[in-house]
Amino acid sequence: QLTEYNKTRTTEERLPLRIGVGINTGPLMLGTVGGHFQMAGTVISDAVNLAARLESLTKQFGVSMLISHETFTRLHDPLAYDFRFIAKLSVKGKSKKVSVFEIFNADIPELRAAKLATKTIFEQALVLYYTRDYIRADKLFARCLQQHPADTVAKIYRQQCRSQKQPIAESMNN
Repeated sequence: QLTEYNKTRTTEERLPLRIGVGINTGPLMLGTVGGHFQMAGTVISDAVNLAARLESLTKQFGVSMLISHETFTRLHDPLAYDFRFIAKLSVKGKSKKVSVFEIFNADIPELRAAKLATKTIFEQALVLYYTRDYIRADKLFARCLQQHPADTVAKIYRQQCRSQKQPIAESMNN
């Protein structure tokens, strides 16, 4: 629906809107706070905090939706979604690293097609990256970027390969 709405936002004064969605699955506490004249609902939990961290990471990765491993494993039919593994990240407030997936079904058709076309190369590059074969990973991320120059995630990984700094899982500590 955002894609349809953005078709009406075609002037400099009305630029297209972009949103980022972070989804995590887990227990939470739901309650109301306030007094007699003003009340509000709120949720509190580690699962909610992680969802908020994932939403924040959508900006950093330049993607529209990130989900946690907890959510991914609970999908009824994961193959019904266009997804790719993004990273295993250290996230502020979590002692264990969190596996993060991008869901890109709702991307504009051109972007979705580009991600699907480079998905296999991207995944091969990730394997090389996580086995610290930065030179070969860099070449595959470069191939992804040749086909899809706007792929922010591939750009981030390529930059990491070229600098041979600490793995992305250690450097994205939010």
